[in-house]
Amino acid sequence: MTTDADLPGTSELDAEDLGPHPDEPHNENASGLLNWLRAAVLGANDGIVSVAGLVMGVAGATTDRHTLFVAGTAGMVSGALSMAAGEYVSVSTQRDTEQALLAKERRELEEDPEDELAELAGIYRDKGMSEELAIKVAEELTAHDALAAHAEAELGISVDDLTSPWQAATASLVAFTLGALLPLLTITLFGHTLRIWATAVSVAVALAFTGFASARFAEADVRRAIIRNIAGGLLAMAVTYVIGDLVGGAVH
Repeated sequence: MTTDADLPGTSELDAEDLGPHPDEPHNENASGLLNWLRAAVLGANDGIVSVAGLVMGVAGATTDRHTLFVAGTAGMVSGALSMAAGEYVSVSTQRDTEQALLAKERRELEEDPEDELAELAGIYRDKGMSEELAIKVAEELTAHDALAAHAEAELGISVDDLTSPWQAATASLVAFTLGALLPLLTITLFGHTLRIWATAVSVAVALAFTGFASARFAEADVRRAIIRNIAGGLLAMAVTYVIGDLVGGAVH
């Protein structure tokens, strides 16, 4: 006869059995790292498409290599700075909000700790714990670090891992620049007869990679993400090339 002790999860655990499984990524910074990697992939993708569209538009209007390089460089620098500034403002606002919420929580803990303890226990009870266990967990977490416990349970904020505006801005700037370098270098290094096709092919390959990476991060359909990414990039380049050709012809 099978007893409770024979069932998985019902026997007493040894001390060495506790903690993260060695085959699973339970690093407390894993979520933050994935968010930065995802942002880097998206930033690189923006750099590729933005500058590829820009240099294609200029290539439709002129064959001058110097003009292409200057236009592409200007687009890369302005786009990277714009991305960095936008990311800095966005993350700064988020960090200000997080700090305001933490200050409010800290004040409530000082003014009414018993009510806050009951609130924390209620959160764990609503998640499925028994009343007795919820109270015990709340008491132990409060004794260890009351603010951290409430911030995580109520606000979803890690006190020791607030978002950094400068890190976000730097990551966006670097990712956009790296992505933009590909179409910029391709269209300026290849000769007049090959530069359009070489740029289109190199951009398509790069977008396939970023589409694959973004799909893997989001656990989405990889094929659909790659096709959508490539199609969007090629369409942007085609449209800007035609516009550049029309505008360049009209100006001449």
